[in-house]
Order: sequence, then C-alpha cells, then structure tokens
Amino acid sequence: MQRINILREVDIFQDLSESQLEQIVEICEERVCQIGAVIFEENTASDELYVIAEGMVDIRVDPSILGTSSETGPTTLTTLRRGQTFGEVALVDQGLRSASARCAANSTRLLVINRDDLISLCDQDFQMGYVLMRNIAADLSFKIRSTDLMVREQLLWRPGRSG
Repeated sequence: MQRINILREVDIFQDLSESQLEQIVEICEERVCQIGAVIFEENTASDELYVIAEGMVDIRVDPSILGTSSETGPTTLTTLRRGQTFGEVALVDQGLRSASARCAANSTRLLVINRDDLISLCDQDFQMGYVLMRNIAADLSFKIRSTDLMVREQLLWRPGRSG
C-alpha cells in the first residue's frame, strides 16, 4: 500500500492537504521488524515518530527502571495496530522515552519520521505545523486520559472486592 494512503488513515495527519501529506511521505523512512524486536528502549533519547503501516507494536514499561524491585518484569500497557502512532512526545520534547516499544507481529512495517525533518517542514508551512501540533496535542491528551484511567483502576482495585 502506498505510504500516502497510510498517512491519510492516521489521526495526527487528519486535515492535512494532499500536498502536505506528500511532503511528509518524502521524509518517511520505512522499517520492517520481526516479532520480539525492540524498536526503542524506555529511558533512551527520542527523536523519531513512528506510524504503523502493517502489524502490531507493544508499548511496555519496566518498573525496575525506577529502582524498585519488580517480580513481574516489563508490562505491556497497550498494543498498537495499523494507522496508530507512537513516539509523538519526541516531536514536542526531546526528553527520554517514557516506555519501550517492541514489535508484536512478524513483518511489522513502520514509517519512521525524524523529528528534525518534520519540524523543518512545519517551519516552512506554518499551517501544516499548526494542524499537526493540534492533532498531536489531541492524541496525547487521549493517551494521557487512558493512562490515567488505567492507573485509577489499579489504585482502586482490591482482591476479593466486587464492583
């Protein structure tokens, strides 16, 4: 499938024109990974946004990174599929990754967009930059709310307690 068709399905690229999508296609790099491959590790530098073109990716956290002993090891927070993005925080802040990403299906195809390349496009086309950053803010807000709900459920859940 053509890269532009994939980008049309992605929420953070919603409301961009065909010519703007074509410009983004030009800066995409395609990567294919196999099940179990680590795309990036938690607590590492971030400078890329990823779009899933085919396959699945697990987003995982490892409590032991915080210095606490963890008997469970890394935990999968969510599994992302075609048309979903991850690594968006790299576009806003070049801090450390808050989670790891691991390939969850064979022949997973990713479109990788370098932060500097995308920011350069946004600097050249302020309308694109505005729409893209608005969409990224909405996407991150949704993810924060989902994570908040998950944390609340964990804090309020008690064994043997029914709803």
